[in-house]
Amino acid sequence: MFKKWLKLEISIVLLALIFTVVESCKEIGAEQEKAIALNAEEESATSSKRNLSQEFKDYWYAGNAEISSYKLEQARYGELREGTAVLIYVTEPFLPELQVKADDSDPSNIPVLKLNSTKNYLTGIYPYSIMTSSFYPVYDNQHALKVSFSSQEWCGQVYAQLNNRSDFDIMSHSYFETEADQNIKLTKMSLEDEIWNKIRIAPSDLPTGDMEMIPSFEYIRLTHKELKGYNATATLTSENEMSTYTISYPELERTLKINFTSDFPHTIESWTDSFKGGYGQNAKVLTSTATKINSLKTPYWQQNQNKDLYLRDSLGL
Repeated sequence: MFKKWLKLEISIVLLALIFTVVESCKEIGAEQEKAIALNAEEESATSSKRNLSQEFKDYWYAGNAEISSYKLEQARYGELREGTAVLIYVTEPFLPELQVKADDSDPSNIPVLKLNSTKNYLTGIYPYSIMTSSFYPVYDNQHALKVSFSSQEWCGQVYAQLNNRSDFDIMSHSYFETEADQNIKLTKMSLEDEIWNKIRIAPSDLPTGDMEMIPSFEYIRLTHKELKGYNATATLTSENEMSTYTISYPELERTLKINFTSDFPHTIESWTDSFKGGYGQNAKVLTSTATKINSLKTPYWQQNQNKDLYLRDSLGL
């Protein structure tokens, strides 16, 4: 009797062990399948990266920034104002989570082409100072990782920032009551503020046709429009070694044209921005223009001494 009971117990234990092994194998198989899927996603994301030409690397990774100055006629309050604009392009490593410039080298850093775009002009007695920064992956495989905008004048200041996460996360602050403090989520779509970076990397792949696009933060904030996507039509044309990218927003009665060299490095030579400005019956469409003065390739961050002031003269600033 005892032997029969012992055999029964051993059988139960063996069955339990077999069941455990089978279940463990299932769990291992599931984890392996998950790992394979993740690897496939990573390979897919990697394969979508644009291959950087040696020409691109030689130009953008030589330890210099590209600084271009422009004579500006800016429409504001229904009149054209004289001023200057500067486009500063430079490559730098970017932290994907914090979305700021990386202090240290790391494989997870994302290389971006950064554009700091500035405008300075007077409206009567008081000055305007505007800056937009856009951080766009050099691999041209996703939207800008971040866009920030600020405007300062004697009435006050305005600030907005977009972070590219699962959606576009946008915060905006203003001294106007109706625009004071906002947090907005938008579905990802083309950004006007990333177009200026994309032109320098892959103009042939610029978005064309009918689409929804978020206008520049500068336009949205200074005209007090709702921050959202608007219907737009974009075209790319070329003639006599120059190309023009045109964005038209029918609802906003606005057309932006960016003129750049067709050949690498696709330098931006000029632009025009036509939109309605002014108030009430005096509102009318005016065209802002920017025409290139000069360009420098230089490590400007090292040139902060009084002896370096002459470099501003060469830029016509």
